[in-house]
Amino acid sequence: MKTAHDIIVRPVITERSMDMAKDKRYVFKVMKNASKTEIKYAVEEVFKVKVKAVNTANMPGKKRRLGSRKQGMTPDWKKAIVTLDPDSETIAFFDGMF
Repeated sequence: MKTAHDIIVRPVITERSMDMAKDKRYVFKVMKNASKTEIKYAVEEVFKVKVKAVNTANMPGKKRRLGSRKQGMTPDWKKAIVTLDPDSETIAFFDGMF
């Protein structure tokens, strides 16, 4: 059984995601097989906020060198962009970052 902390792997901290956080849109790395509904309930449970919408994108792995001649791949992962309700509080974790 998946718990809320299993579904949300980590927040994505980039310049673009911090600009989106000002508009109550937050970016998370989530489990590859998590659905939008599961992501919504996980964010609401962990951060005690009201979620309006969830958009997801499957991010392909990138090529990486493993020495002088060998080449490998980073793993594929899933990104979720969570939009909060206008009436909802912001997520406190992101408040001090912008």
